[in-house]
Amino acid sequence: MKQDTHPDYHFITVVRPNGDTFQTRSTYGKEGATLSLDIDPTTHPAWTGGNQTLLDRGGRVSRFNAKFGAFTKK
Repeated sequence: MKQDTHPDYHFITVVRPNGDTFQTRSTYGKEGATLSLDIDPTTHPAWTGGNQTLLDRGGRVSRFNAKFGAFTKK
């Protein structure tokens, strides 16, 4: 196996926007580095599922439902 082909995998500290911190292993930075998150994963819709709404821009959804509505479950 070739030497020096794998990145350095070490412990870093992750800081959430609300001030919570935790230790994890990562290839980010150097040993003991601090990674500050801009988005809180406990409240952001990307991680929580969120409330998504379907916008009907230009009637696309209406046209789709008119054309294929018989094939979809209601």
